[in-house]
Amino acid sequence: MPEHTVDALVVGAGAGGLFAAARLAHAGYRTLVVERLDKVGGRASTTDIDGFKVNDGAIVIEVGGITEETFAEVGAEFDIRTPEVPVLYRVGDRNLDVTRGGWGLLLSKLTRQGAKLLNGIGAARKDDDALPGSELSTADWVAKYTKNEAVQGVFRNMCASVFAVGSEELPARVFLTYFTRKSAFKRFGFCPAGTIGIWEALAATVTARGGEIWLSSEVETLQVTNGRVTGATVLHAGERVEVTCGVAVSDAGPAATMALAGEEHLPEEYCEQVRAKDRPCSMLAVNFASREPLTEVPGLLLFSKSERLCYIANFTETCPEMAPPGWHLYVGASVPNPSVGDFDEDAEIALLKKDLATQLPGFDDARILSTAVMRDGWPPQRAVAGYDLPSDTPIPNLWNVGDGVKEYANGGTTACAETAKLVVERIKAEHPLGAAV
Repeated sequence: MPEHTVDALVVGAGAGGLFAAARLAHAGYRTLVVERLDKVGGRASTTDIDGFKVNDGAIVIEVGGITEETFAEVGAEFDIRTPEVPVLYRVGDRNLDVTRGGWGLLLSKLTRQGAKLLNGIGAARKDDDALPGSELSTADWVAKYTKNEAVQGVFRNMCASVFAVGSEELPARVFLTYFTRKSAFKRFGFCPAGTIGIWEALAATVTARGGEIWLSSEVETLQVTNGRVTGATVLHAGERVEVTCGVAVSDAGPAATMALAGEEHLPEEYCEQVRAKDRPCSMLAVNFASREPLTEVPGLLLFSKSERLCYIANFTETCPEMAPPGWHLYVGASVPNPSVGDFDEDAEIALLKKDLATQLPGFDDARILSTAVMRDGWPPQRAVAGYDLPSDTPIPNLWNVGDGVKEYANGGTTACAETAKLVVERIKAEHPLGAAV
């Protein structure tokens, strides 16, 4: 077999893998990224459909946080445009901007019991002891204060939008920690090239520093010798290549990483933990376009009353390049019931389309570009927030990154950026250059 030697092997060119690879290459590690798809971005990439840039999963990128900080640190272009009003909440027949009013404004418009809920949120913000136990769901926590359907709907759709899981399945402690400790209403934007644009920018920094990205390639096995990863067998360009590495970082998810390394090389207790926490969420998305504008909302529109629809995103108001001239591009998303485990795909798609027709006059005449069901091996998130595994493994030079090993109460691509930073800091401390291979 051909042989190849690197300092760091990264399995997968999804968000977590590319964040890690960019940081490793920036730190001077000879880095190889192996991706089985023919493009970067993984579940946060983009597909061209007749000139429309349709995102495969993640649609928004946080600005002003660790994601943008990472791009600045590694010298990657951060081409994100922020809508004038990032998020509006549809309450009755009004679209409410809570950018300045926050929780107080939102809850006061939803229910007369808003003050009680606001006090509960305030207590959680000030005192860790006021946070509920992990067994109480967000839906049940809200129900302690109000039975108002609009309030339940807003909290359900917030959980769906941030964590890709229903409020019945997300621990209230996770929700409250996120919205009281990690900034309640964050700023975000869209990439005019589709979300793949920012991953291509990160990939460019890897190759510019001598790293490599092998697309349409696959890591078949990780080789473990004397309790350490020593390399991998990679199917690349039609032949098997033996890659030797000093450290390995996997963005394939803990279950896939365990399979690549071989359960025989890992403690049974750890394997049982991985199997128990391999509980991916599910989400549905309808990507559609129209010659006529269907909404004036410039960013995301969340709903207080809907059967399934949690948000609609309007891309071309901010990024007209994402569609052919004269077209408007949108996506409507929902989480099924249940959002973890099996569900009826056809019924859930029908409910999502019904909501879209109700909320958007003119949707019935729109052109549906694709209907995506993200679940199982292609989930919106590999673990329900609050039930993540640690990023390290019992093998001392093997780590996981991505949304299966998120830090507590985080989610999406922001969580991927955070896990990558933490892992690379560990690698630099424990496997410095010169000792890596």
